[in-house]
Amino acid sequence: MTTVIVWFLTSATIIVIAGSMLTTFADAIAELTGLGRLIVGSVLLAAGTSLPELTVDIAAVRLGAVDLAAGDLLGSCLMNLFILALLDLTSRSRGKMLSRQSAAHALSGSVSIVMTAVVAFGLLTGPPFARYAVMGISLVAPLVLLTYLLGVRLVYLDQRIAVREFAEKEPDHAAPTTRLTLPTAIGGFAVCAIVILLVGPSMARSAEQLAEMTGLGDTFVGTTLVALCTSLPEFVSMLAALRIGALDLAIGNAFGSNAFNMVLFLPLDLATSEPLFSVVSMRHAITAIGAIIATQIVILGQLYQAERRIRGIEPDATLVIFIVVAVLATIHLIP
Repeated sequence: MTTVIVWFLTSATIIVIAGSMLTTFADAIAELTGLGRLIVGSVLLAAGTSLPELTVDIAAVRLGAVDLAAGDLLGSCLMNLFILALLDLTSRSRGKMLSRQSAAHALSGSVSIVMTAVVAFGLLTGPPFARYAVMGISLVAPLVLLTYLLGVRLVYLDQRIAVREFAEKEPDHAAPTTRLTLPTAIGGFAVCAIVILLVGPSMARSAEQLAEMTGLGDTFVGTTLVALCTSLPEFVSMLAALRIGALDLAIGNAFGSNAFNMVLFLPLDLATSEPLFSVVSMRHAITAIGAIIATQIVILGQLYQAERRIRGIEPDATLVIFIVVAVLATIHLIP
């Protein structure tokens, strides 16, 4: 068992190091392309930090651990929100993430809610709807992808308008401050992403072995242990973004990663011999509903402007943490 734990921790460490470097390159790409931190954080950085979920979960599915894979995707959503809330409580940066200044992310957060709701519907109706699968693929999986593409389009159009308005108000805004060139930033981002892509499967194998040795089961281990490790790149990326004052990158990474995680149900469905939603446990719907509620609280925290706040107390972030802990406890207790 010691060897398995060492291998698991080694794989996780490599993923964390590579994931931590993604933020620097993503911030440079946002500056040099003019796309803005929100769209880069929501799409590019989110996809990069979600690569562990892709590699880990496809490997898990091929090992027959479909519940481990589904638990990781949905559990990672909870962990991302937990990390966002925790950093909001402890951060001493120039602004709070769950504040009205961050309300521009309400759209991307809403997209992730819709996508998670579609997945929850698939989890609850998987067995009876299995007969309607096309070429062994659940109807829900392509629907999630379509929702994601439409959502990204909406966020892009919204940000294009925001950038245009900012340019009109601030025609002499500062030039890019990064020392990196665009090819260097793109190349560095790609290298880090490839490292994450290659190391992920080894962590899946060790996590599956840990699930068998501890007797905790694939659903709980996937929702907690594997989800926590595959969310480490998001944690490091969000922390690095806060340190450079890039709140948009941090929040966009959390919401964008959650949305991208839902898209990954499609390649997982392709990797199984039968419709994915017909073979995974319905217990995962609890995690999905918890992620929806927690995301909605984050959005409310961004949109609601309190007249007075008690210093050091953030009820929205605290409530998100409570919900995440409650969901994990429920998953563990339900047989």
